[in-house]
Amino acid sequence: MDAIVEAALKKWPNVPHCYGWLALDARGDWYMRDERIQAAGPFPQVKGSRVTHEKLRQFIARNYAADESGCWFFQNGPQRVYLQLEAAPWVFRLGAELLQDGLVHTHTDLSCSVSSTWLDEQDRLFLSTPLGLGLVHSMDMDWAARAVEAGLWEPLASTHAELLGRHGVRLNPGA
Repeated sequence: MDAIVEAALKKWPNVPHCYGWLALDARGDWYMRDERIQAAGPFPQVKGSRVTHEKLRQFIARNYAADESGCWFFQNGPQRVYLQLEAAPWVFRLGAELLQDGLVHTHTDLSCSVSSTWLDEQDRLFLSTPLGLGLVHSMDMDWAARAVEAGLWEPLASTHAELLGRHGVRLNPGA
């Protein structure tokens, strides 16, 4: 977490949490969801405005975490902004380093190893990692297939709900 964020938490410890204003889609993109967008429909049917400003994306990524109940949030200064998740809290990108050293990369630019792999009822590939549960980005399925062919991964079948429960993830925290 950024030092400036930690300082703001100490200075203003009782700022109310925020719900519904930020979301993460299955491709690792952050979306701002103002009151008008929230009224127009649920996420991900109505996504909102994709966050494209690189410095803001980096700030969100550095201050992204989960609470003890499995809800994911962005600590924006003293305010905790809870996220709606389309599929999982992490979206993993794969590349040549997967076959070289077994590492995958998150949408927040963290690297980690893979503990297990899962296919849900929609044939989406999820990874269990030391960081938690994440979805493989749809553009990287060729690398995932190479990992399976190389014997690095043996995906097991599961439902999305079972995966979320097993990893303690809540997709849509409420106020």
